Amino acid sequence: MLTELNAGDLQALKEWLKSRTQTIGADIYGAAAGIIDQVRTQGDQALKDLTKQFDKVDIDTLRLTEAQIDELAAQADPAFVKALKGARDNILEFHEAQKQNSFLLNRPNGVYLGQRVIPLDAVGIYVPGGRAQYPSSVLMNAIPAKVAGVKRIVMMTPPAANGLVEPNIACAARLAGITELYVTGGAQAIAAMAYGTESIAPVDKIVGPGNAFVAAAKKLVYGTVDIDMIAGPSEILVIADSGADPAFVAADLLSQAEHDPLASAMFVTTDASLIRKVKEELQKQSAVLPKKDIVEASLANYGRSILCESMEQCLEIANQIAPEHLELMVENPMNWLGQVRHAGSVFLGYYTCESIGDYYGGTNHVLPTSGTAKFSSALGVDAFVKRSSFLHYTKEQLEQDSAAIQTLATAEHLQAHATAAAIRTPSITADDQKARAAADAKEPQ
Repeated sequence: MLTELNAGDLQALKEWLKSRTQTIGADIYGAAAGIIDQVRTQGDQALKDLTKQFDKVDIDTLRLTEAQIDELAAQADPAFVKALKGARDNILEFHEAQKQNSFLLNRPNGVYLGQRVIPLDAVGIYVPGGRAQYPSSVLMNAIPAKVAGVKRIVMMTPPAANGLVEPNIACAARLAGITELYVTGGAQAIAAMAYGTESIAPVDKIVGPGNAFVAAAKKLVYGTVDIDMIAGPSEILVIADSGADPAFVAADLLSQAEHDPLASAMFVTTDASLIRKVKEELQKQSAVLPKKDIVEASLANYGRSILCESMEQCLEIANQIAPEHLELMVENPMNWLGQVRHAGSVFLGYYTCESIGDYYGGTNHVLPTSGTAKFSSALGVDAFVKRSSFLHYTKEQLEQDSAAIQTLATAEHLQAHATAAAIRTPSITADDQKARAAADAKEPQ
């Protein structure tokens, strides 16, 4: 089920990494662009028509009232509600720790400067629907925005058969503090959040996962609004030592393989016997899974095991892959964490399965995929704020710095820039800067 790669054949590894890259086809971009144009020109009616076309649901009203959300949330199973509240509290605690502070620097002569951290005004959250429901995605996307101080959070999700949403989704929305919820999905929901309709005001940023059409739409509206990322298929890489339980390793690989036939489950170790045992466990555990066909396709296409000579080599391979989820299923995992450079989220030890992070531990499960962890981060509070600097100069300080400003501006052939400083300090010229520089050069260093 897992194809073995030779850690020593770096070129083969690189070729396999390239093969994992999934692209959105021109046909999907074309369809998404058509949907976006339809929403821009026809507004609410387009959303209703497209919902009937794609979801087979007639909806009269796009937005659910708060009373409807509450009524639906009350239908959720009490055990689910209790678990979701625990998850919410953990996610809230983690993201509260991410909050940035504005700062102020004071300099002589009345000069001060600094940075303000300002929440975005409005954010749109897309929550997938269809056959699967993801209330955890509601929490993971909405809570960081709430912590950041975003005042308006819009949620869009495809409708259930009754034109509403499932109780678990309503419950998650209520626990996350969402009051503006619309029952429309797909590329049309992305267009509505980006450009607005008669009843929906546009937002400044769109976050949340979706299918290929949603991903294409997000990419097409980027620039009109900000987006979180273009997420690819899910992936996990497990580094395990000889102390790891093969049943644990197999279970964690399968937890990602069941997502999608394109999902990647990777296993790296220094123990050859562990590879054999994990493969046996994969066959045993996958045989009874409801999504057995998806699991088998995922493992056949993108499941890999790699035998390494050392733990250092295991970590170097992990850094080359830059996985969405990285498990260090080893003894004393903190000793190795410092060598991890590229991973969306890292899970430490034998008992920290990836599903803890997906649902309950508190870290965010919206993570970079397809190697983008080399340059991007998990969704967090930073995604919902912007930073704005400020600066105050006095006449006295400008007189000290004017010559340097004029010199730099003149060097870049931007005379108006130089004049803006010179006009405020008519007695100071760029020649003064040259004189000062010459004097500084004569002084002993």
